[in-house]
Amino acid sequence: MASQRDIRRRIGAVRKIKQITRAMQFVAASKLRRAQDATLSARPYSEALDEVIADVAVVLGKESHPLLGGGSTGGRRLIVLMTTDRGLAGPLNTNTIRFAAREITEHPGDVAVVTVGRKGRDAMRRARVPLEAHFSGFGDRPTFADVLPLARLISDDFLAGQTSRTDIVYSHFVSTLTQRPTLVQLLPVVPDEETGVPGNQFILEPDATRLLEQLVPRYIATRLFQAVLESKASEESSRMVAMRNATENADELIQDYTLAYNKVRQANITREMIEIATGAQAR
Repeated sequence: MASQRDIRRRIGAVRKIKQITRAMQFVAASKLRRAQDATLSARPYSEALDEVIADVAVVLGKESHPLLGGGSTGGRRLIVLMTTDRGLAGPLNTNTIRFAAREITEHPGDVAVVTVGRKGRDAMRRARVPLEAHFSGFGDRPTFADVLPLARLISDDFLAGQTSRTDIVYSHFVSTLTQRPTLVQLLPVVPDEETGVPGNQFILEPDATRLLEQLVPRYIATRLFQAVLESKASEESSRMVAMRNATENADELIQDYTLAYNKVRQANITREMIEIATGAQAR
């Protein structure tokens, strides 16, 4: 059985850990509000852009732009995996990486991965999955300009015939307690025709070609940016919950150690009293 001194040291160590986890919980909570507001405010724009792409695609057809419709049959599949740079985010990274690994396993073939975040990069390296490129996390306040190099890389590979399909795997923010790993096909752009307006009901200015040259690249960057925002909100939410659980576990551990300390202390007192009584009787 541990001594009183050892138990006191353990209680002190757990209290220090509790202070750290509580502080990290409050920091994550403050960051979550900002990340959640950014994610929810960007969703209407992303959804409206989906509708515009669907409307234009219905009128013009898949042949109007090289990023629309079917891709090259000889290229490989590219998966953009979005995780975090830092740990202590609960099961968020594990669930996202497992989801991506299962997608790669269930659909074998020529696959490469572009990772956003250190955790995903390290996991893909351990699994010996070919890495096309790696991007560090975009910080606590990602901007639209941050994803433009990634969008350009993906588009250039697709137009060059090096990739035939590009998917994004990220954690979709549902609520504070729920973050769902999600796969979204990015390229080729396949608009949902059900959201488009059927028939030739649009007048395109200045012309369809110039419109799509501006619209499709922005659509790809917007999709990536929305995925980055969703991942950031999921990260802060998962970290806040994980740190709250860690703080509660520390409280329980302190109570257990305190109970053990009192038992040891009581046993020591009882032993000392028995020794005193035995010594008195011996006299």
